[in-house]
Amino acid sequence: QSHLVESGGGLVQPGGSLRLSCAASGGNLDLEAVGWFRQAPGKEREGVACIGSIYSRDAENVFYIDSVKGRFTITRDSVKNTVYLQMNNLKPEDTGVYYCATDFVRVPGGLSKLGDSWGQGTQVTVSS
Repeated sequence: QSHLVESGGGLVQPGGSLRLSCAASGGNLDLEAVGWFRQAPGKEREGVACIGSIYSRDAENVFYIDSVKGRFTITRDSVKNTVYLQMNNLKPEDTGVYYCATDFVRVPGGLSKLGDSWGQGTQVTVSS
């Protein structure tokens, strides 16, 4: 399993954009589905988006929770072994620590993490 490192977070005003990166070492991220999760202050962690492995039927399959549809885009760069989460038109409710993971499953309306290990995450703060 790949070791994942999140980066790209920061402070941005409402309506602004950020691009988060999930870089993998020790494995080929193309072989795995990758999901982005976030945890807002005082709330449970939630799955935000995911992209299927390029070798599966889900290669073209991306998923977004309703609250980010049309604003967030998940993509992968096979050369850089990295998955990105482009976040546009950010809202204060998008504030939180964002994590990427490969050990998860799709569930109705979201993602469910398998196991309880997480990376360090990257902080996203949307505030004026």
